[in-house]
Amino acid sequence: MQADFWKDKYPADVPFEIDTAAYGSVNEVFLEACRKYADLPAVSCMGRTLTYRELDRLTAAFAAWVQNETDLKPGDRIALQMPNILQYPVAVFGAMRAGLIIVNTNPLYTEREMLHQFNDSGAKALLVVSNFCDKVEKVLPQTGIKTVIVTELGDQLPGLKRVITNFVVKKVKKLVPAYSLPNAIPYTAVMSRGAKHQVKDARPVAGDIAVLQYTGGTTGVAKGAMLTHANLVANLLQMRATLTGFEPGKEVTIVPLPMYHIFAFVVCCLGMMDQGGHSVLITNPRDIPGFVKELAKWKFTGFAGLNTLFVALMQNPAFRQLDFSGLKRTMAGGMATQVKVAEDWEKLTGCAICEGFGMTETSPVVSVNPLSAIRIGTIGMPLPNTLVKVIDDDGKELAPGHPGELCVKGPQVMKGYWQRPEATEEIIDAEGWLKTGDVAIIDPDGYMRIVDRKKNMILVSGFNVYPNEIEDVAAKHDGVLESAAIGVPCEKSGEVVKLFVVKKDPALSEDVLLEHLRAHLTGYKVPRHIVFRDDLPKTPVGKILHRELRGQ
Repeated sequence: MQADFWKDKYPADVPFEIDTAAYGSVNEVFLEACRKYADLPAVSCMGRTLTYRELDRLTAAFAAWVQNETDLKPGDRIALQMPNILQYPVAVFGAMRAGLIIVNTNPLYTEREMLHQFNDSGAKALLVVSNFCDKVEKVLPQTGIKTVIVTELGDQLPGLKRVITNFVVKKVKKLVPAYSLPNAIPYTAVMSRGAKHQVKDARPVAGDIAVLQYTGGTTGVAKGAMLTHANLVANLLQMRATLTGFEPGKEVTIVPLPMYHIFAFVVCCLGMMDQGGHSVLITNPRDIPGFVKELAKWKFTGFAGLNTLFVALMQNPAFRQLDFSGLKRTMAGGMATQVKVAEDWEKLTGCAICEGFGMTETSPVVSVNPLSAIRIGTIGMPLPNTLVKVIDDDGKELAPGHPGELCVKGPQVMKGYWQRPEATEEIIDAEGWLKTGDVAIIDPDGYMRIVDRKKNMILVSGFNVYPNEIEDVAAKHDGVLESAAIGVPCEKSGEVVKLFVVKKDPALSEDVLLEHLRAHLTGYKVPRHIVFRDDLPKTPVGKILHRELRGQ
């Protein structure tokens, strides 16, 4: 699709093109924010708030320790393995100030997954929260990691509160399994020793890798997407231009999505700091009662979540009683938001869900609904400076209104996969177009809709059936909490639809649900099998694992 197609489609408050090279690196963005918003709150977690001035001081201490007391050099990789705690932004920007490359690592990884990511990335250092050190102990001898920093959950809290929090986590709740890492350095020691040195801020250039973000672990071997400083800065500025109405010092965004995930990392961590925002980190969003109790403390203006989290929160009576009068933007990512869920959220909170589309490989945002013109059920329009098109199986570009594989070209597209040139060539062609693997439709007015992942598509008697459509219809029944559709073999039609359902109403029967589905779906799309379950398999971020259901 030619760029000119969108020139007259954008709302008046969203530019068609911007300067995506206004900063040379993520470091420049961060340091400017620390100077510009020094006395404003930057990030809060577990009852403590850090200002931008404090974040500047702490990240300088971390960087100075790296530079003066380790053998780590600019370009070396450091793996960070933590949930949402204050140590995370300190370590991210501290490591970047020392010139290191961030390797975000899911703390819930199995030993096999950890070993692969540590070795594939060539990580030389690791910062890990003590709750997962028993796994690290087992894999460490098989890696090239020489520097290990261990932090306790409460290490960034003040004085007595730190001591009490760490004691309760370890001794009362018994959340820290026994481990032995005799050469590990405590995070508190790193920070106190680093504060005695002067930092010499690294000056990475635009093309340098900032983050190795691993992806594809649920579909094959996890690959490290090389996201450069230019990629991340571009996406940051593209989002700044699109999500308008931001008031520095007045925006409080709730961040339950893990910051080791690229959506929260860029949109919530970098994006908020870029504009003087205040991020409230939620360490354990699965504890819905605890999460809601934390929400009650804040007059929040922004919220970042995903479909399954929205559903879980809206089932909580205390959540429904919260004050949503300040909420101006709800960002959704990670998976498709069902129309019924979006409608229920807006009815409850008074704030429409702003959905977009992105991938790890695109740093991550490709498109988003403009805040002034949100259209539920779409992924909005491409960000400024972003080209998109849809193609058929032969690579031919399709006209608006026709479903095809979505392809993207823009400054946010990754440099490639780390040490995997063949895999890079499979996804990015010689002209720089990245094949997303998603089936999309571009509407004549410029809004786009994701029909489904190509690999999830079900083929029934030659007709394409997309799980998202079936799940969306199922969600509109009041007795359904969540669902997942897959294809299963059938001699007659090749495949038929099988639907896994978690009930909201225990009395819901298969016959009643089928009646609802038949009323809203063409015959070949109606599930031939319905299975009720207590829960559905999900990634730690909350995506439903269709692949695991197919395997079962």
